[in-house]
Amino acid sequence: MARVALDLSVRDLATLANVSTNTISRLERGDELKPRTVDAIRAALETAGVIFIDENGEGPGVRLRKS
Repeated sequence: MARVALDLSVRDLATLANVSTNTISRLERGDELKPRTVDAIRAALETAGVIFIDENGEGPGVRLRKS
């Protein structure tokens, strides 16, 4: 959801996070990844403008940072 909200392709996000496109695909399928890999992807998304929202009774989510 975060990747699509930023209009990033799998390749774009992989480049920003310095991981392979297969890693992004695995994450989106729900496969388990190493914590440092998830951290790198999250950092790339946050740098690109995503804010991660913690569980608030309706589940975790994301939103775009105001410009």
